[in-house]
Amino acid sequence: MKQKIALVTGGNAGLGFAIAKKLCDENIITYIICRNPEKTEKALEELGPNARSYILDLSELDKIPQAIAHITEEAGGIDILVNNAGINMKKDFLEVEDDEFQRIIHTNLISVFAVSREVTKVMKIQNSGSIINISSMAAQYGIPKVVAYTASKSAIEGMTRSMAVDLAQYGIRVNCVAPGFIKTNMSSKALDSDPERKNKVLGRTPMAKLGEPSDIGDTVFYYASDLSKFTTGTVLCVDGGNSIGF
Repeated sequence: MKQKIALVTGGNAGLGFAIAKKLCDENIITYIICRNPEKTEKALEELGPNARSYILDLSELDKIPQAIAHITEEAGGIDILVNNAGINMKKDFLEVEDDEFQRIIHTNLISVFAVSREVTKVMKIQNSGSIINISSMAAQYGIPKVVAYTASKSAIEGMTRSMAVDLAQYGIRVNCVAPGFIKTNMSSKALDSDPERKNKVLGRTPMAKLGEPSDIGDTVFYYASDLSKFTTGTVLCVDGGNSIGF
């Protein structure tokens, strides 16, 4: 049986790396699309023989069609797309500049659309495919000082539903994973330096702990596999109950 081909944007670190690792471990040829060559080379070594890479800054929209065409020709198709790459900025609402807001929307939303459009052209020919978008708790409830990020992730969830309706006719499923507070280097550093914030996070999480990066990898694999073959247009919160806690 032919190995499946996956693309994971931002797959060289954090949740993206955990997602890529799970897919590689499940014998899926996995391309990580990242902008940092050194970091990506290190990730490839850790991901193992099923990992491939393509260096690209996704904010350069004009280079996306060429990247997808190159990967398609090299791999022979694309079965799975995980739109994981994104940037954040913590800043008071009144201090956010127009260009800062626009930069986050450009990377977190417009590039996701552009990559998805190009990959859909490939999946349409195959009459099959699974696209998984990555959202955030910021799309589930209000979080202070992240207005641009919240706008981008809320839009991702809406776009997921719209894409699911548009692309079902081509045999393509589109779903979204909304991670809660996950134990990554970045989140651990942020929460450990702010005990009050950490207590607030854990206090409204019924399971009273942070998630593991592998929890997100496992959920993405569910959506990527035939286990979810009759599932499209959904948003799955992987958050220990954080989004419904009080």
